[in-house]
Amino acid sequence: MPDDVYQRYQAAHRAHQTHVKTCESCADHARCPTGARLWESFERLQDAYLQRTRRR
Repeated sequence: MPDDVYQRYQAAHRAHQTHVKTCESCADHARCPTGARLWESFERLQDAYLQRTRRR
């Protein structure tokens, strides 16, 4: 069974990528409020996944 945290982290990454493609305010290190929220969600989930992987 696929890891739920992994799937959520990948979904967060896709959501951020989709947003960046259509947002004129977002760049690599400058993000609009929505882009920043999506990026922070991705980072948090990625960190959780990596910590979980390291413990195994």
